[in-house]
Amino acid sequence: MANGKKSKKKIIIFSVIGLVLIALVALVVMGSSKETIITVQSEKIEKRTITQIVSATGKIQPETQVKINAEVSGEITGLPVREGDRVHKGDLLVRIKPDAYQAQYERAQAALSSSEANLLKAEAEHKRASELYEKKLVSDAEMDIAKATYQSAKATYAQATASLKESRETLAKTTIYSPMEGVVSQLITELGERVSGSTFTQGTQIMTVADLSQMEARVDVGENDVVMVSVGDTARIEVDAYPDRKIIGLVSQIANTAKSSGAGSQDQVINFEVRIRLKAQEGVQLRPGMSMTADIETETRKSVFAVPIQSVTVRLPKVEAPPEEESGEEERAKLEKKPKKKEEEKLDEVIFVIDNGETKTVVVKRGLSDDTYVEISGEELDGKEVVSGPFKAINRDLENGSKVKVDNKAGRRTGPSVTQN
Repeated sequence: MANGKKSKKKIIIFSVIGLVLIALVALVVMGSSKETIITVQSEKIEKRTITQIVSATGKIQPETQVKINAEVSGEITGLPVREGDRVHKGDLLVRIKPDAYQAQYERAQAALSSSEANLLKAEAEHKRASELYEKKLVSDAEMDIAKATYQSAKATYAQATASLKESRETLAKTTIYSPMEGVVSQLITELGERVSGSTFTQGTQIMTVADLSQMEARVDVGENDVVMVSVGDTARIEVDAYPDRKIIGLVSQIANTAKSSGAGSQDQVINFEVRIRLKAQEGVQLRPGMSMTADIETETRKSVFAVPIQSVTVRLPKVEAPPEEESGEEERAKLEKKPKKKEEEKLDEVIFVIDNGETKTVVVKRGLSDDTYVEISGEELDGKEVVSGPFKAINRDLENGSKVKVDNKAGRRTGPSVTQN
């Protein structure tokens, strides 16, 4: 009886274990047959106006400004203007102590007077010698001496005249007058300071006079973007001091030579200066050096198919299978050894359109883009529903024929939602 009970107990235990194993196998089989459904966001493909924009940062500067530099050295003895003063063309800006240059000018005057007297004397002697020479009363040697003396006196007089002119101009440089009408936008030196300057080197900068009635934005545009910018392009300027205002401008000048920063390092940057002439705007007082951001509208296309920028991604191009009669081992080996063409190595730009709950890969060509949308061209675009998010699903998860569920409210959440059916 005891042995029979034990046998019956074993049968029950093994039966339970067998049922559990069968249930586990059934769950695995059922789980493997479930399809993965990816939750996505979408929107209709429509025709839009796309304006390509190049953004850059820079500073506000006067369109016309002149740096006033010393051309002679000395102490500033007169400075009748202050920073912010309005000046007219010809107004006195700076006076440098002229004593040394005045003395030099007077010495040059005396030297000229002396050389002039010597020239008159030599000229008279040359004339008298010429008359006697015609009468055969002086020798050839005496005539040559008179002629040489006269030529030397003329050369000395010319040199003295040039020296007087130079000293006069140097003396005149001790007083600096405004070359234009404008505002003293920057005053660097003060009364009593010493400045240095010469004819051959740039002297000490004393001040800057600028025409503040016509301002411009100067921005640095990268070498990849500058090729899209043209003179006459419209730009919308946002100045940091006026965050709620947009100032309209036109591109007036594009530099031909690049500016490089961080040369020789991995952080090297190549930029080109672009100048934008600004239109005056009521209530906005621009000052030199203000920081700003420019959105330059380089090109506009109307009524073109456009999708969100994140909708366009890349996939490997489809590879067509070889015909059955050519799919043998030898033919397969030949295909593997055959070098790939450059065209085959390129990735296709694609979008995913939704058709009956599945995605379909559509190869497109990218065109202009703005901050949000990009122009596309290709087949079967009009009225199609394109996947617009999330980013991970578009770039990694989706393939041709993927099962999807559209939930446009889920766009606020991060990352794709995956469910099982």
